[in-house]
Amino acid sequence: MKHIYIIVLSVFSITTSLSQEKLWDLQQCVDYALENNISILQAQNTILSNDQDIIASKGNFLPSLSSNLNQSMSIGTVELYPGEFADRTFNSSSVGFNISQTVFNGFRNLNVLRQSKVNLERSENELNKIKDDVSLNVANNYLNILFSRENLALAKSQYEFSFKQLQQIRNLVEAGVQPQANIIDAEATLSLDEQNLTSAENNYKLSLLTLSQILQIPLEGFNVVSIDVEVPSENLLYSDIKPVLNYALVNRNEIKVANNNIELAKYNTKISKSAYLPSVSFGYGFNASANFSNLTSDNSFFQQINDNKGHSLNMNISVPIFSRNQIKTNVAKSKIQENNSDLGLIQAKLNVEATVQRAYTDAKAALKSYQAAKKSLQSQQLAFENSQQRYQLGAINTIDLEQVRFRLLNAQSSLINSKYDFIFKTKVLDFYMGK
Repeated sequence: MKHIYIIVLSVFSITTSLSQEKLWDLQQCVDYALENNISILQAQNTILSNDQDIIASKGNFLPSLSSNLNQSMSIGTVELYPGEFADRTFNSSSVGFNISQTVFNGFRNLNVLRQSKVNLERSENELNKIKDDVSLNVANNYLNILFSRENLALAKSQYEFSFKQLQQIRNLVEAGVQPQANIIDAEATLSLDEQNLTSAENNYKLSLLTLSQILQIPLEGFNVVSIDVEVPSENLLYSDIKPVLNYALVNRNEIKVANNNIELAKYNTKISKSAYLPSVSFGYGFNASANFSNLTSDNSFFQQINDNKGHSLNMNISVPIFSRNQIKTNVAKSKIQENNSDLGLIQAKLNVEATVQRAYTDAKAALKSYQAAKKSLQSQQLAFENSQQRYQLGAINTIDLEQVRFRLLNAQSSLINSKYDFIFKTKVLDFYMGK
């Protein structure tokens, strides 16, 4: 009765909790993660910052305009004639504005603009890479929940089977068909299955907790929709690794980022070399002033502004001669960074190739494991059915039956493991094909 109460209570609590939970499907989980993941939000802010860099780079082609307005006053004693002094208040006003336009600076502004555009593209590729990683991580953990849920269902069915087996043995013992010791063995088996059920429930809750933490939402009230996960064809979708590898080496975002780094390094070298070339700028200025004193009767303010106005034009040509090796070292460092960027692309390709090779090998191994697990389960199922018949005839004892049942349980668990492992490894190959 204690065991029946536990099962009923467990089923009731799970049913009640499921009715109160919001069930998330895989698409909802992925969409929510893509909208709220902190790394993605930070990458999006980086793109916004890069947009501002482009605006600033375009602004370098425009003229700069500045204005100035000055007002000063001095109070003191001045000598008007020898030996004759007077108090004087003197006011001075001036107004002006200046325009400056860069005509040529070694194509620096043009290369800075192009570099800022490449930098924006690089940030977008990095964002896409983060989104890919987050999506794959969410899908993996979603599958892990389904895997834990199947294991939990298996543990429950084994517990219920052991409970019914115990009742049958008690009836047989009461009828004098089996010895009393068989009840003790059956109770021990039931206790072990109860322990396995508790462990499976804990693993299921942990899998839900992991996904809820990835989504950054509370665990309370969170659960996922059960999906009928179809096992992929037992013949690998990709019989040859070359198409997967060729696609990944061209389209993976980490490869695109590495190519962007090369472009950025080349533009940085061009920007450094621009310091060797002369720079030419043009300027225009306007200034006007007016002065007032309590000791003189000057013209009106606007009249003085009109009388004291002036214009200025200037052209500045700067030719670098010796920069204390600063330009030379900047160019040398830029070329070194170019070399590092080239090496970065080689390393990125090696990493992608190694990852795809590993994923392909893992998928092939997972396929063989799944095929072997299916055969093993079929054999263990037949062995268990045969052992049950022999047990009822008294040909084997409880310990022998339990050993066969334990092998069947392991085969069932192994099939679930290999099934989800094969599914995920195959989907990883799809992932590297851009699916």
